[in-house]
Amino acid sequence: MTNNDIRAAFERQAAGCSALGSPFTARLCRALAAILDRSSVTGLAVLEWDGDPRADALALRLCGGLHALVLAGEDDVLAGLYPPAQVAESTFRAELDAAIRRNDEALVRALDSAPQTNEIARAGMILPGLLAAARELDRPVALIEIGASAGLNLLFDRFHYDYGAARWGEPTSPVRLVPEVRGEVPRLDAALEIVARTGNDIRPIDWRDPLQRLRLRSYLWPDQQARLQRLDAAIGLAETAPFSMERADAADFVRRQLAAREPGTALMLFHTIMWQYLPVATKTTIEAALAAAGAEAGPDTPIARVAMEPIETSDPHATLSLTVWPGGETRHLAHCDYHGRWIEWL
Repeated sequence: MTNNDIRAAFERQAAGCSALGSPFTARLCRALAAILDRSSVTGLAVLEWDGDPRADALALRLCGGLHALVLAGEDDVLAGLYPPAQVAESTFRAELDAAIRRNDEALVRALDSAPQTNEIARAGMILPGLLAAARELDRPVALIEIGASAGLNLLFDRFHYDYGAARWGEPTSPVRLVPEVRGEVPRLDAALEIVARTGNDIRPIDWRDPLQRLRLRSYLWPDQQARLQRLDAAIGLAETAPFSMERADAADFVRRQLAAREPGTALMLFHTIMWQYLPVATKTTIEAALAAAGAEAGPDTPIARVAMEPIETSDPHATLSLTVWPGGETRHLAHCDYHGRWIEWL
């Protein structure tokens, strides 16, 4: 990658942030594209990035590192650039450049980790797919999520959902999701009995640990306080609703879960906006394991995969898809906003 390629990736991320309703993060990405150079360790690491800066969400890694400094109260001058402050562009860029140099070591470390937002609003996108799977599986469900971050969306059935003409979930839940529905309202009529819920991540976040909770919050965009509030509400629910998380390679995790299936229980795998971060070999192994297990699945050992992912990383929306075994046909159910703001049932 050339320097121009890296800077262009930051500009593209800025356009994406703007489209997703975060003008501040868009401004931050554009400023970083302009000011980063090889005179700081952070700038050198970014401009010599060994990989695809877009697929690796390089700009969001650095934005998360900066936000973590602000949330932790470690740099008051940097915090003065963040909402609700109004700062002239020349001052913004000069102070941002100075903040990078002051916090070089911490920001370089932040580049090591892909963003893990555990975006709660994505539950409003995945729920109709999970219910569609439940209608076909017609069994108690062992629920697993790969790339689950802190695992909070494993508690999706403890949230409340309002799709306008249809509602679902716990009426008194502190997590309340009201996505815009474009076109037809998704079907929500399905019985869902969850008998186990387990997530995996290569670097799971323990929401009980204050430092890890800070990291989780740092990837949410500073001018979108509703996202922070939903995350905090979901963490509150997690304190009284048990689930398990494993630190493991996603392919190893999936193979073990497939091998441990119990007759009479359906295995329901889901994932949201994480597939692009997996190595190609890991994706291939997961898909081969699902296909092999699916070929042997019977009416009493069904499997479902529900994914909310872009078909191409350049897509302006994610696609909600469902695959059920026996059978193995994949259907596209909906287009979804990446952050769960709207869903368009197909």
